[in-house]
Amino acid sequence: MIAAGALGVLLVAVLLAPSEYGHGTHTGLGLPNCGWVVAFDTPCPTCGMTTSFAHAVRGEIIQAAKTQPMGTLLAILTAAVAIGGFHAAVTGCRFGRFANTLLSARTLWIGFALGLAAWFYKLLTWG
Repeated sequence: MIAAGALGVLLVAVLLAPSEYGHGTHTGLGLPNCGWVVAFDTPCPTCGMTTSFAHAVRGEIIQAAKTQPMGTLLAILTAAVAIGGFHAAVTGCRFGRFANTLLSARTLWIGFALGLAAWFYKLLTWG
């Protein structure tokens, strides 16, 4: 189920054309413009994630990273989860210990710090 969910996210990203502005690709899903951007004219913490995923699934990793570095990392991790999940489903391999290691407090704090750094990068490159 986890692998199917991750694959679903990647398939949605394939269907979306990446925005040339580096943000706003989510509107291709019928969602409204970002309220944060409308209210403050600055990027939100997840600004450009959908656009980054749309670039990454096309193999445009450099453009994805320029758009939103954390989005690129998450897209790669999503692909790894899909592959690993399908591998586990087919072979019966267990990733429990590995997943528990990844979900440690330290790893989550590192992810949080990387997310803040990516938001700071987006703030610097906005406009």
